[in-house]
Order: sequence, then structure tokens, then C-alpha cells
Amino acid sequence: MLPVIIFVVIAIPLLLVAFFGIRRSNAKREGKLLDDPAARAELEREFAAAEAYQDTLRGDAHGQSHEPPS
Repeated sequence: MLPVIIFVVIAIPLLLVAFFGIRRSNAKREGKLLDDPAARAELEREFAAAEAYQDTLRGDAHGQSHEPPS
């Protein structure tokens, strides 16, 4: 029972601190990216390309779902 208590008291808080530290670091990095107009334009272009690709995949999947099974 003692190892479980030690795990709960020490390991879980350490994991939480690491998780929130990584989240904060990523948020800072993303904030800096959005401040640069060229980086923002590139990001928007990549999102538009990804959305167009997803629409293509949805169209292909939609066309295939109406085919009769063989």
C-alpha cells in the first residue's frame, strides 16, 4: 500500500506540473507565430490547403459509399 501512496503523492503532481509547463511553452510559441504577418499568412495557406484536401477526401468517400457492395 505504501508504494501506491508514494506514487500518488509524488508522481502525479510532477506529471501535472510537466503537462502544464509544456502547455504554457506551446502557447507562447504559437503566440509568437501569430505576431509575424508572413508566418500567419503561411499558416492560413496551410490550413486552406488542408481543408481543400479534406473536402476532396470527403467527396471521394461520399462517392464510394453509394456503390453497391460486391
